[in-house]
Amino acid sequence: MSMYGERSDNRPSRQRDGQRDGGRRGHRAKSRTRRIVIGGSALAAVAAATVAVSLASASQDGASGAAADHAVFVQGNELNGNTVHVFARDDQGKLKPAGSYATGGKGGDQVDAPTDSLASQGSLVYDDASGMLLAVNAGSGTLTSFRVEGTTLKHRRVVDTGGEFPSSIAVRGKVAYVMNAGGKGSVQGFRITGKGLVPMRGSFRSLGLANEDVPRFDTSPGEVEITPDGRNVVVTTKGNNTVEVFPLKKNGLPAVAEPVVNKSAGNVPFAISFDRTGSRMLVAEAEKSTVTVYQLHHNGKLKVLQQPLANGQEVLCWLERAGDFFYGGNTGNSTVAGYRMDKHGRLALTNEVGLATPPSSKSQGVIDIAVTKDAKFVYVQNATSGTVDGFRVEKNGSLTKVTTADGLPAFAESGMEGIAAM
Repeated sequence: MSMYGERSDNRPSRQRDGQRDGGRRGHRAKSRTRRIVIGGSALAAVAAATVAVSLASASQDGASGAAADHAVFVQGNELNGNTVHVFARDDQGKLKPAGSYATGGKGGDQVDAPTDSLASQGSLVYDDASGMLLAVNAGSGTLTSFRVEGTTLKHRRVVDTGGEFPSSIAVRGKVAYVMNAGGKGSVQGFRITGKGLVPMRGSFRSLGLANEDVPRFDTSPGEVEITPDGRNVVVTTKGNNTVEVFPLKKNGLPAVAEPVVNKSAGNVPFAISFDRTGSRMLVAEAEKSTVTVYQLHHNGKLKVLQQPLANGQEVLCWLERAGDFFYGGNTGNSTVAGYRMDKHGRLALTNEVGLATPPSSKSQGVIDIAVTKDAKFVYVQNATSGTVDGFRVEKNGSLTKVTTADGLPAFAESGMEGIAAM
């Protein structure tokens, strides 16, 4: 039994050609009303109707008062052609559409996904060091890189990920790893160069899962991350309740053939984050909306520093750091949780109810979260509403809404997922 219901039969993985289209056609025929079963309780999630999207693609002008390097990027994840929607951000955090760009690949939709088509964190990543934006094309098995110049995306490059249904990316230094969620699941490494991404020979590693090429959202892996010291690649597996680690050599290649498997302290590990020092790893767990704090040893073994901390909300799947604060997306009841870490590394909720901002009836289906480099603003995707809310981070960790961007692909047959900020 998985966190959400019965695990599907482990059928042989199909060949890439023709599978994705066939899988999606079968998926489209299913009712868009889904039911999530978590720890014996049920949450009903009814998808919204598809919203017609019309973002200006010709204008590249930023919002009034926006600096050249202030932008927010949203991945549309459209099935017929994935796009990145760009917004200029002004000094008050407000957003203005600044264009949309085709990635050269197709979006994807995991089987029975309730609000988040890719069921992952980190599907769109901005790397400040290289000035590159990386986007997965889950329906094409590819990864796209752009050169970011203000609110303009240039020099598009598309590479194969070596697996099925890529859904998460991690970058550290000049190394990037992509997580393929389909089939057996895998990670593949790349070098970041001036001409885009170059596959690292010998970096491919299997996760040994048992999914179809288009995976079920509850049995697919949740996120790939590279530790701040660059010594480990970490992957969460939701269905197996494990946190799996590949120690890396100095050249960025895995030092082991198979991952070091750690049992998760809380059920359904999903998102990964790190504290300001990089010495503590936080993992968000969806079943009971908890966060566990770990120390990761160089040999890939985890030590629990703080037992799972519950936030009192439903289905915590995303977690991002803003200074000494962390913000989590609870998709089950469309709320944003707030956490504070003290100088001793102790994690606590920012207030008694665990909410960083009051819930809104116009902001439904909270999923991915992005934080600006200066940690002053937090941006939250609302999958069901087809919007992105922007918040200012206050001194006590509360969030004050400053903007809402609408007209984005709302979740229905698929929907947007993946957000990055600079």
